[in-house]
Amino acid sequence: MTRKDSSSPSIQVLARAFGLLDVLASHQDPVSLKELSETTGLHPSTAHRILNDLAAGRFVDRPEAGSYRLGMRLLELGNLVKARLDVRDAALGPMRDLHKLTHQPVNLSVRQGDEIVYIERTYSERSGMQVVRAVGGRAPLHLTSVGKLFLAYDDPQRVRAYATRTGLAGHTRNSLTDLPALERELAGVRRHAIARDNEELELGVRCMAAGIFDDQGKLVAGLSISAPADRLEESWLDRVKSTAAQISSALGHRG
Repeated sequence: MTRKDSSSPSIQVLARAFGLLDVLASHQDPVSLKELSETTGLHPSTAHRILNDLAAGRFVDRPEAGSYRLGMRLLELGNLVKARLDVRDAALGPMRDLHKLTHQPVNLSVRQGDEIVYIERTYSERSGMQVVRAVGGRAPLHLTSVGKLFLAYDDPQRVRAYATRTGLAGHTRNSLTDLPALERELAGVRRHAIARDNEELELGVRCMAAGIFDDQGKLVAGLSISAPADRLEESWLDRVKSTAAQISSALGHRG
């Protein structure tokens, strides 16, 4: 006896309906009943009957006789799902996995004005690093890896306005306190899609960060690893990026 794939619908008509919706989703223009039938392998009368039911529920529209496209009900439901997605909820599991690999603090931060705010952190005493900024803590954008991500996605005029407002005040001898140096740093962030803090916020602490994006491609948060300056490993870079991409995917990003 063949075991049914647990990810497949157990009700045949649902599997057929999902198949039709998938075909419609792959086309920008309305699709004919003939093409839907041929692509899904369904008899035209079966496809027509299911499509009629989907149309009754507004999951499918009929712009003209014999052709179909996705309906507004799917948009309404999608917007509900989007509204209920929480970046912290999506990030927590992947953050814990990354922490298990590195044994260093893993941070989730968002932008609020001219600062980043730490909204989640996973860490343990094994890291050997005192956690100075706990959840709810804030730090200037230009002194942090995640903050540089947000500045890198700003247009040049907004970056200059930020520099004027803040004066690019430094915290350590490594802080970037002049605009040309910061602009060069941000150009590198855009090229490599990764940002770093080289003991610019705290002496003895280095960070690397990657961006988290929503379904519209908007940068909504940053994921970073903090470690003692002599323990931050370059081999973690790809894992930081892949973990951030995993979280982005959970938020609907298709990058």
